[in-house]
Amino acid sequence: MDNVYSCFFSDMGFLNVAISLIIGISTLIMIRIFYVIYWSSKPLYSKPPGPLSTLIVLGSGGHTAEMLNLLAVMQMDRFKPRYYIAAATDNMSLQKARVLEDSLIKKAEVEVVGTSHFLQIYRSREVGQSYVTSVGTTLIALTHALWLMIKIRPQVILCNGPGTCIPLCVIAFFFKVLGIRWSSIFYVESIARVRRLSLSGLLLYKLRMVDQLFVQWPQLKSKYPRANYVGRLM
Repeated sequence: MDNVYSCFFSDMGFLNVAISLIIGISTLIMIRIFYVIYWSSKPLYSKPPGPLSTLIVLGSGGHTAEMLNLLAVMQMDRFKPRYYIAAATDNMSLQKARVLEDSLIKKAEVEVVGTSHFLQIYRSREVGQSYVTSVGTTLIALTHALWLMIKIRPQVILCNGPGTCIPLCVIAFFFKVLGIRWSSIFYVESIARVRRLSLSGLLLYKLRMVDQLFVQWPQLKSKYPRANYVGRLM
């Protein structure tokens, strides 16, 4: 009988230790998440830093056109090396990015080796694909996105709506939480979004994973107060 009680209290003691350990780890993780969320909206540098490795997420159609128009007016020498990434089925976007980079080389009249890179990422789900089969493709896409983020480890991520940016931004956020890499995420909502954010923008806004979210219409600023209204960029 004494052995039964001894085993019971021993098991209870182990269980209490395990529960305390889980609570302690969960508390530390939550504190770290709140820390990351708080500091993500703050300037990282007191003075202009050197060139920042930058991941630029492109999407088919208007997303790529708007992103390239934005890049055309930026001080590109402050963002290098530049990694352009698009869906594996989207070759046109990367072609347009190459044209932009060629124009920058002609303007500078000198070619800097290794300044720009062009990559592709698997889609989680193609248009018309069934939700059952998309489970497998989503896992493949997440694994590929993780591999790309480990390989690139960007300091800045620029995106403006394509769904391919979500796994990259989620991984970047967790890299911050784990202390692996601090990537500043900047999301520029499409000018076509007048009344509400796109699904990608809404997810990043609600989950507080984006450092700065920019909108081009005052109605969106009123509806999403943490967004930054910058007027029409295009």
